[in-house]
Amino acid sequence: MGDKVTLIELAQMKREGKKSVGVVAWDYQIARIADRAGVDIVSVGDSVGVNLWGHTNPLEVTMEEMLVVCKAVRRGVARALVSCDFPFGPLQQGIDSALQAGIKLVKEGGADIVKLDAAVEFPDTIRALVRAGIPVFAQFGITPQTALKFGIPYGAQSAAGAQAPAEMTAQLVEEAKVLEAAGASLLWRRLRGPLDSTLAYRRIRRRLARAGLRISPALAPLALQAQAAARFPAAAAATGQVVSFYVRESFGGRRLAAAEREALRAALAEAESRLARGDRRASA
Repeated sequence: MGDKVTLIELAQMKREGKKSVGVVAWDYQIARIADRAGVDIVSVGDSVGVNLWGHTNPLEVTMEEMLVVCKAVRRGVARALVSCDFPFGPLQQGIDSALQAGIKLVKEGGADIVKLDAAVEFPDTIRALVRAGIPVFAQFGITPQTALKFGIPYGAQSAAGAQAPAEMTAQLVEEAKVLEAAGASLLWRRLRGPLDSTLAYRRIRRRLARAGLRISPALAPLALQAQAAARFPAAAAATGQVVSFYVRESFGGRRLAAAEREALRAALAEAESRLARGDRRASA
């Protein structure tokens, strides 16, 4: 592995037109694998609240829960930057609360940088964190915490051909300038909701679980596909297609084309139908 990734290095990569690579991780093993693979940023996202801790909404995750996973990821990372999300609350409660949270995530959690959702609403807080020596990764655009402000359901942006409303485009540019002026080191512009394949993958996971497959939160997509094929061979081909589209879109850096989205929907429908027939036979 190379030397430790720094913010200065990432800024230079941007000036040179080079892409950086980020991976979300919530545990030591995945963080270690990602770090050894050479990613630049390992992000501890607040989606861990839903996917690991079992909350119904990412806004429910607590500071204590974020600290547990941040510490685990920190132990697994030697080279990449470790970013950790603020849970909902400290940023909204004021500068003092945000400073305490930032210090806790850096000092106890081991984060190199803290990520703030809806950061543009709090430029003074960003300045305070930066003055305290805590780098800020600012997320803006359409996010789970801001979608309703723009009158757009969070998942609506995953629809085919979805675009940000025209009046929002100029606002996003202004938001980026505000965040840069406040001292944010990294910006993440989020314009869309979940990818089509992500929604399909989550749905097939839930359907497999209802059919009796034991699925841990950390089960990797290809491992899920293998277990599903062994348990439900009649649905193996269709389930495999859903997983394949998910891996291609989520990790390949390219959204599915229209024809691929249609194939994804057909595969999901077939997999669900075959799994449902299997349920009926099992209960007969």
